[in-house]
Amino acid sequence: MSTKLASALAALAIGITLPAAVALAQPATPPADAMTDPALKREDVIAFIGVKPGDKVADIVSGRFVRALSAAVGPKGKVYAVMPAEVVKVHPEVEGMLKGAAGASGNVEVLTPPVNAMALPAAGLDAVFIRQNYHDLYDKFMGPADVAGFNKQVFAALKPGGVYVILDHAAAKGAPDNVTETLHRIDEDRVKKDVLAAGFKLDGESKALANAADDHSKMVFDPSIRGKTDQFLLRFRKPK
Repeated sequence: MSTKLASALAALAIGITLPAAVALAQPATPPADAMTDPALKREDVIAFIGVKPGDKVADIVSGRFVRALSAAVGPKGKVYAVMPAEVVKVHPEVEGMLKGAAGASGNVEVLTPPVNAMALPAAGLDAVFIRQNYHDLYDKFMGPADVAGFNKQVFAALKPGGVYVILDHAAAKGAPDNVTETLHRIDEDRVKKDVLAAGFKLDGESKALANAADDHSKMVFDPSIRGKTDQFLLRFRKPK
């Protein structure tokens, strides 16, 4: 993937949940992706997911980890860069960007299905990863989506023993679901409840991107907290 393309995908990944007026106010120089920005903790995240050469992985609402996952699975692996049709409708340029990434890597396939009908490979994936966009399933940006149905789709797509990893901005404990719209955060316990209901088992938690100084009261794009939010990282496993 070229530096220009990586930068474009990085900008998209941080901007897709923003209102149009805010998105237009993004810096002229977008941030780097997980391969070049140490703040994204690429090694920690990839190790937590457990990605290895030859794996098949779906990166849902793809962006800043496409290159990292592509490198981790290697030439015999596969990354499905899933950009929901709802996102493409708002940001049509992203499909071309991702296809450029696919052409440059050789092991990335772009999918742009509706979020409620992703058509992922049945029982064929080793891992599914969604970064900072699980909360969008609850807000107007994704429809809202059928959250229970979404998690069931992920369950069906994974091999027995496969993992579902969610990284997102933490909301205050017990926060109402509408903070997904107002603050672009979600209560970690809400995520656990959702995913466990789909048949998964909680398999691991990481504090690699935690920040105790974040009091969870600010919108994630607030300049005082942007890029420094308290983030949770959860791994769920499909029983064998």
